[in-house]
Amino acid sequence: MTYCIGMLLDQGLVMMADSRTNAGVDNFSSFKKLHTLADTPSRQIFACTSGSLSMSQAVISLLREGLPAAEEGGMMRTLGGATSMFRAAQLVGEAVQMASRTVGSALSSVNISSSVSLLLGGRIGKGAPALFLFYPAGNFIECKSEVPFLQIGETKYGKPILDRGLKSDMTLADAVKVGFLSYDSAMRSNLGVSRPIDLMVMPSDPKLPLIQHRVEQDDGYFNDLSLRWAQLLHEATLSIPNPPFMDGR
Repeated sequence: MTYCIGMLLDQGLVMMADSRTNAGVDNFSSFKKLHTLADTPSRQIFACTSGSLSMSQAVISLLREGLPAAEEGGMMRTLGGATSMFRAAQLVGEAVQMASRTVGSALSSVNISSSVSLLLGGRIGKGAPALFLFYPAGNFIECKSEVPFLQIGETKYGKPILDRGLKSDMTLADAVKVGFLSYDSAMRSNLGVSRPIDLMVMPSDPKLPLIQHRVEQDDGYFNDLSLRWAQLLHEATLSIPNPPFMDGR
């Protein structure tokens, strides 16, 4: 169980992942779901994972250690050799398929779910940030400006906030606020989503620093945001005129 968001805006890329995982209704724990795959001056690549924890870890390990060479005698293929984010996405798709054939098959043989989904985001060279969503089969789609966000995991409770509030021309700070409100909504309706929330902000301007932050259970800003949002929703509801068929009641 988890909830991950990627937001691709004019000003940059934002990725968020909670850390809740469970193996039954009474066995909840925390694992980091926002992974740094590359962080050098020439490339910054991050992934969020959702689904089977063993599958997720297998995919991330394959990407960090390298996939087998494409031809005999060749070199291991790594994200460090990808010439674009699209090429990086192709490599991630292969890693998902390889993990499915090994770890996934073993899990399926004992009737354990082997489904895994990923968000991949980042920048290579001077290219603009890009964001991709990967399905359990290893196929993927790319985020476009018409709908500037992608989600994986427990998405349904947090999606209405993003649908209504997120715009591609927003500032990164406003986008982070919308993302936090999406998490607040998800956490109020689903115990499978919980803090800590890991956050990565990558400005479109490569000269600006990348931001990484963790929102803990006692984070004062998030707690205040949650309280203010509940109060504002209540006040907004009361300010709307009553339905005409309910007048006087």
